[in-house]
Amino acid sequence: MSENETNKMSLNSLSNKGTSNNRKRVGRGMGSGTGKTAGRGHKGQKSRTGGNVRPGFEGGQMPLQMRLPKFGFSSRKNNHLKEVNVKNINGLETVTLETLKENKIISKSVKKVKIFGTFELDSKVNVEGIKVTKGAKESIEKAGGSVKDVEPAPVLLKGVKKAERVSE
Repeated sequence: MSENETNKMSLNSLSNKGTSNNRKRVGRGMGSGTGKTAGRGHKGQKSRTGGNVRPGFEGGQMPLQMRLPKFGFSSRKNNHLKEVNVKNINGLETVTLETLKENKIISKSVKKVKIFGTFELDSKVNVEGIKVTKGAKESIEKAGGSVKDVEPAPVLLKGVKKAERVSE
């Protein structure tokens, strides 16, 4: 192409051969091959304008994604509770929620901890404000340590006014 020919090209002469030639014009009479029903078949929901079903719909039969077993659930309620083995607190003098976080035994987002397991501790360990199992309590007391129990949450009775509620 010369310079004159490139300058004479206008927007009208531009074309995209790929899309315009491949598109089939349906519903243009009986002689077109795809006239009348235009490839949609006779009657039914999918032959109507705007009529279609959502992905995964199986005509009223229980869909596959509902029939298969589910997995991978993690409770949002239980995200902030962790268990710590007694052998992990060996060497600490006092064990509280803060000291466990400082020593990176638990993550910062944890709000409740329970100590479990049986292990012969080398040093005295004083546990404060953390729940402890029977076996862990025996292990701690055997080493000369102590466990200060967590105060239980107040018992709320249904149908009783706030002033009359018992916290025992």
